[in-house]
Amino acid sequence: MAGIAPRILCIGIPVRDLTFRVEAVPARGSKANATHLAEICGGNALNAAIAMARLGGRVAFAGPMGDARETSSGFILERMAKEGIDTSHIVRMPDVTTPVSAIMIEPSGERTLTIYRDPGLWSVELPDADVLLADCRAILVESRCAAFAPPLCTEARRRGIPVVVGVDRAMSLQDSLLTAASHLLFASEQVQETAGIADDGEALRHLANLTPAFLAATRGPLGTIWLSETGELEETPAFPVQAVDTLGAGDVFHGAFTLRLAEGEGVREALRFAAAAAALKRTRHGGGLAAPQRIEVEQLLHMPPAATLSGPARL
Repeated sequence: MAGIAPRILCIGIPVRDLTFRVEAVPARGSKANATHLAEICGGNALNAAIAMARLGGRVAFAGPMGDARETSSGFILERMAKEGIDTSHIVRMPDVTTPVSAIMIEPSGERTLTIYRDPGLWSVELPDADVLLADCRAILVESRCAAFAPPLCTEARRRGIPVVVGVDRAMSLQDSLLTAASHLLFASEQVQETAGIADDGEALRHLANLTPAFLAATRGPLGTIWLSETGELEETPAFPVQAVDTLGAGDVFHGAFTLRLAEGEGVREALRFAAAAAALKRTRHGGGLAAPQRIEVEQLLHMPPAATLSGPARL
């Protein structure tokens, strides 16, 4: 990767995650013992930011965080600093609580979670656009930031800066991020719920009538389905892996995709790079903190197509 690493702005709401490994999610009203506990930082955009930093990007983060006096925000900021993420644009919200989640991870890697987000977080006002967008090559934003991010995203698009929205829940068809984005990355369930159509391809075609953005939907081991510039459905296969932890895999995918766009690559190459990064993450416990390094992704991209990874990956 020649030249200066691209500067990428992530917009989101950081979360403090408590993860528990369990043999099975307990039934309602019952108890279960966990085999492992980890305290990590998370949130869609933050997981993506960590991935981009490890893959070679210069990452800045903007968004709301809780009161400076509470402990969760201090824990998250410490982790972000260790990853080399610029936190100078984070807005501290007086008397507001930083989000906290409890996550149960089964042996298959599937996760079940509950999270608390203080409603006061959505009243944040982001710093000035000229400050945030200076030397910016791309923006990645969580879909849940529609209450405060669209004006900045619209200004970024006016300046020719790609805006990638990582969608982790169904969006309203009136959501302003649908039209403020240059790229919308859904998961299969979310694209179907958003479009109201129980088929990934047809859902993408329907949404293409509502937004000029590039549209794609990830489908786990089935790979990614996306619409080309000519409106044709295409597919990018997933890398076969033995998954142990899916927490944050989609976010790592979004971050890797955004980084490759910022580096000047097209969507086809960006999707393949993202698929490799997400595959490596799924072979390791740790949410976004299990995101791979650049050399690991490059090595996976050059492995024989039939190779299967098992966790923890050793390349």
